[in-house]
Amino acid sequence: MKTVLVLGLVVLLVIGSAVAASSQTPEWIVYNTDNSELPHHQVIALAFDAQGNLWIGTNCGGLARFNGRTWTVYNTDNSGLPHDQVLALAIDDQGVLWVGTGDGLAKFDGETWTVYTTENSGLPSNHVLCLAFDEQGNLWIGTGRFYTSGGGGLAKFDGKTWAVYTTDNSGLPGNQILALAVDLEGNLWVGTEFRDGVAKFDGDTWTAYTQDNSDLPYGPVPALTFDAQGNLWVATYGGGLAKFDGETWTVYNIFNSELPSNSLHSGLAFDGQGNLWVGTGGGGLAKFDGETWMVYNRVNSGLPDNFIYILLIDTQGNTWIGTHFGGLAVYREGGVILTRVQE
Repeated sequence: MKTVLVLGLVVLLVIGSAVAASSQTPEWIVYNTDNSELPHHQVIALAFDAQGNLWIGTNCGGLARFNGRTWTVYNTDNSGLPHDQVLALAIDDQGVLWVGTGDGLAKFDGETWTVYTTENSGLPSNHVLCLAFDEQGNLWIGTGRFYTSGGGGLAKFDGKTWAVYTTDNSGLPGNQILALAVDLEGNLWVGTEFRDGVAKFDGDTWTAYTQDNSDLPYGPVPALTFDAQGNLWVATYGGGLAKFDGETWTVYNIFNSELPSNSLHSGLAFDGQGNLWVGTGGGGLAKFDGETWMVYNRVNSGLPDNFIYILLIDTQGNTWIGTHFGGLAVYREGGVILTRVQE
């Protein structure tokens, strides 16, 4: 075990045993309800704070914080968390954690919980599916329900005032908001349900891309991300993966590529080498370098479950994988590097 300095914080590098070489470290580590204090096997949301703590949102077990060695669990019994279904996580510039739940939006500053609902705020629905901050520090909040009609909408919160966008008062193409992302120009991109597709909002004008007016593949859009060149990557639940360069759509599916499933959930993430990692709903994990696909599943790797909810890549190059049945997995070729935040 040796001490290193990462981002100005003293952390401990855990390398298997104290004397093990990096070539001997495991490439896969799995945390589940049997071998750790992870509170539920369904991991839906992940976020790292500035200190290096990993925050983990679960489907029914509440919220967990993992510092590389110890776990702290927050739920409706021991904290101000309003619901034990944690669907989205985001951390603002002040280090405050924002938590989207099945019953409202919660803010946690490390000591105090503040809860926003439809009754005490401008939140359009208490079912918060996704969160994103823009360049001005506004929090964008996507609400609604996956595979359910009615309700929902998009909200912007600047810390004091709320602005709500729905199909009734804006060019938003659908009210079930599954994914949010902000591009390099500050435009907000919104992933919606079924034929409502993807929408771009520049602060004034809405531009919708659907199956009817573009080559966007059919299906709900539960994940959006951008590569270093500014291309938009879109995960669809049923239609595969799409790349949009502002003019042309390129679609990857099980028929024209080695993508292992057309059902993608919220797992899209780029690593430091520009590889795109794609989590699927039943086909496992795929890595795409722009030409070649590599697939990891329960048969050929240490992946504990082929249904992946969420992906997150840390500064050490570890890929954190939230699964449906298998808990939380972490993978790094050559061996996982875990950092423990100094207590």
